[in-house]
Amino acid sequence: MLLQVVRTGNRYDYVKDFMLDSLIESKGIVRFKRISGWVTLGVDRIRRSKRDNAAGGSDSRSHV
Repeated sequence: MLLQVVRTGNRYDYVKDFMLDSLIESKGIVRFKRISGWVTLGVDRIRRSKRDNAAGGSDSRSHV
């Protein structure tokens, strides 16, 4: 699926959904569009990356 993003320099673009985590980590984008509206990095909440969970973060879906 393609996601609409705003890259640094205020350039609008479309990227494949699997690219989103790496673009967020590399600060290659400043905003992206969800179904519910625009998300601004550093302002709005975003999900944790899969790498963060694998590195020892707690997964709210796991049962102890």
